[in-house]
Amino acid sequence: MADYELAQINIARFRLPADHVANRDFMAALDGVNAIAEASDGFVWRLTGEGNDATDVAVTDDPLVIPNMSVWRDLDALAAFVYRQPEHLSIMRRRKEWFDHIAVYQVLWWVPAGHRPTVAEGMARLAMLEAIGPGPEAFTFKQPFAAPDGTPALPVQDECA
Repeated sequence: MADYELAQINIARFRLPADHVANRDFMAALDGVNAIAEASDGFVWRLTGEGNDATDVAVTDDPLVIPNMSVWRDLDALAAFVYRQPEHLSIMRRRKEWFDHIAVYQVLWWVPAGHRPTVAEGMARLAMLEAIGPGPEAFTFKQPFAAPDGTPALPVQDECA
């Protein structure tokens, strides 16, 4: 068993309230995509709110901002889901229909095995990435850092859209 696992948070800001008809396809896809994530090799944990997703979990004062936070065995496992899983990719390719552009919307970081990060922890890592750029405490797929135990992390060149 590895000493560290990979945590990630990404946020999005709906253009319209989540329950608006314009967001129907995104909302309808959540359960299926989340089930695929949970069945993926290397999946460890994901944040959920009152339902089977995290769309009701507040991360800022803006009710249109939603989080997605999860923990994975390593960078390769997360990248396989994010960039190579067809159902996830089909939703990601349509994200501009539902969400506003956010310059820094995702961050990755290593956590001790068994640790489940809080939303506050994730948002602090996102702020760190935005303030100082990628480093061992907050990084990206394209500029990853090895885990503290030496587990390597090679850059991911895949694209969602």
